[in-house]
This record gives sequence, C-alpha cells and structure tokens, in this order.
Amino acid sequence: MLPIKTSALCLLLALPLCLATAHASENNNISAADRARAMRAAKAPPSKATAKQTPAKFDFEGEFVDYANWKEVRAFLDEMSAKHGFDRAELDTLIGKVRYVESTAQLMKPAPPGKPKNWQAYSARFIEPVRIDAGVKFWEENAEALARAEREYGVPAEIIVGIIGVETVYGRNTGRFRVLDALTTLAFSYPESPTRAARMEFFKGELENALLYARKDGIDPLTLLGSYAGAIGLPQFMPSSIMKYALDFDGDSHIDLRNSTADAIGSVAHFLVEHGWRRDDPAISTYRVSVSSSHAWEKFIGQGLQAKYRLEELQEAGVSSMTSTPRNMLFGLIDLQNGSEATEYHLASNNFFAITQYNRSYFYAMSVIDLGKAISQVHAR
Repeated sequence: MLPIKTSALCLLLALPLCLATAHASENNNISAADRARAMRAAKAPPSKATAKQTPAKFDFEGEFVDYANWKEVRAFLDEMSAKHGFDRAELDTLIGKVRYVESTAQLMKPAPPGKPKNWQAYSARFIEPVRIDAGVKFWEENAEALARAEREYGVPAEIIVGIIGVETVYGRNTGRFRVLDALTTLAFSYPESPTRAARMEFFKGELENALLYARKDGIDPLTLLGSYAGAIGLPQFMPSSIMKYALDFDGDSHIDLRNSTADAIGSVAHFLVEHGWRRDDPAISTYRVSVSSSHAWEKFIGQGLQAKYRLEELQEAGVSSMTSTPRNMLFGLIDLQNGSEATEYHLASNNFFAITQYNRSYFYAMSVIDLGKAISQVHAR
C-alpha cells in the first residue's frame, strides 16, 4: 500500500496503495519523531551492539498474546480450515507462535496535526542522489526484464523503476516485521478509531491471503518479513495483491517478490495495467498549469482519482496550460501543496491516476514519475 499499498498509512501519503490501510483516530500516543524512528528501525539491519546493550524503543519481535483462545481468532481459524482446507491443529500451532506487535498498532494511528503538506519537502526525500544512483544500477542490471515488461504491458521502464525505487530503494528497505505478526495484530488488535471495524476486516483478509500465499509457494509463513502493515518484497505488495497481480516473470515456476527482481518488475507492470494503465496514452502524464483568481476551477479539485474532465471545460473555469497539452484527452486537476509557498497545479492524465492506484496520493505518483525521469536521464548518458 495498497494492492492498499489497498500500498502504505496507505490512504494517507506515505504507504503503498497496495497496503490499502486508511487510518482515523482522535487519539495518538506516539509522536512524529518516534514514528519516524520506528520506521527507520523497522527497515534497517539491527545493530549487534545496540541489540545487546540498549533495549529497542519498539519491540519488533513482539510479545506473547494468547490469540489461540480469542473467540474471534478461533472463528477465523475455523473458517480457514473449512473454506481452504487448512489443518486445524496446524493452524493452532501456528497461531501460538504469532506475536502482538505494539509498534505496528501505534504506527496505524494518524500523525498529530503539524506542518501543512509540502510537496517540495516530500519530493526531496525520493529525488536524491542515493536513490537515483541505485536506480541507474537497477536499470542496468535488469534491462532485459524492464524492456520485456514495457513491450508486453506498455508500462515504461522508468515508471517501474520509479515505483520500486520509491517503495524500497530497490530492495534495500523491504521491512523486517514478521508479516504474520503484523497482520494478526492489525486484524484482531487494531487501535481504537472510527474505522476500526473496517480496518480489522481488511487485515483479516490480508492474513487469510498471507496464509494462502505461503501454502501455495511452500513458504513457512513465519519467515515472511515485510512492512509494519504486512507489505512484502521489492514492490511492497500486500498478500492479496500478490495473489491477484504478482507474476512469475523470470519463468522459474515460482513467484518471489522478495528476491527476484524480474518477478517484481513484471508484477508492478501487471498491477498498473490491471488498474487502468493505457499503453497508447502519451508518455507525459502531467502538465503544469496556472489557475485564475476567480477560483471557479476549485470545483475540479478533490474529485476522485480519475481523469474525467475535458481540457475545454477546465480552461473555461480559469485553468491555463503552461505547456503544450493534448486536446483529445480527459484530465483531472491536482494540487501539490507547498506549505507556506505557492501551490503547484497540474493536469493529470489517466496514467497518472493509474499510479495513484498503487498509493492514493498525488505526492506519491508525482514522485514516482519524477524519480523515474531523473534515473532515465542519467541512464541515457
């Protein structure tokens, strides 16, 4: 998140849409600084010295909770056995090894009110030398798979490279939570919020798919590592997205988003096509515009993640193109807020919104496009 990312905080700005994890809560017991430290710690290799000398602020290994005796958990395991033929005794043994992870629950809570959204600050986190250099190397090492994905699915290599770069820096930061711990925590111990019931149902479905995926591929489910919301591998697919969209792109009869860059590349391309990517649309998917002081154009802001307006009606409302813009396409008007500075406005085409199906964020989609473009320019030299 979605596949959250349905990517991801997925319905917020920071996580893949395949995570699909909308959050809402009036209470927040974790500071923004602690949240950032938790995210960094979850994605970085543990320090042996730190592990021995200083207790971790967040216990990613989790703590024992007797989930096996929870009524809701027993009902879930009964359903897994009846619906999918899992051995009930084996499920009992498995759930006895699952742990509650407090940091996972805490990280699902929304960040406290703070500074306004800032596109330039957000972009700077991703369009930076380390990620660009790693992206060029990834492109060079996987040129054949990227070319094949572009040929078969019509998704440019730079978009695929951009997504994997934003998600995990090409496999460097795939997360180190046990997926079953994270998903069980969120399925049965989700923090109080107005959307708690819906979120628990979502994560219960992801837990179901994680068990199905592990069985299908012969993986010990307890060895699956991922993000605090349960996203897996280079492209950070949620288990349901792995089951629906992941491909065996390297032809070894095994889907492995954790270790196979080819599978990750093909799966990202397949996901985008299944969510509306059009190979015949122009390569440019956003067009910078200015807006008039009449504010008639404001009615086009926040109208969903789709391109549905004609250029003429946008222009009549005071939207003026700053670059050459196709007239035979539909667009959405997006705003990229810059804190106290002026907001940027762009017309976004269908393929821009296909990227937002990976993560429901204008910032995310624009970062993918800009990172891919920057990598492509260096790669072409």
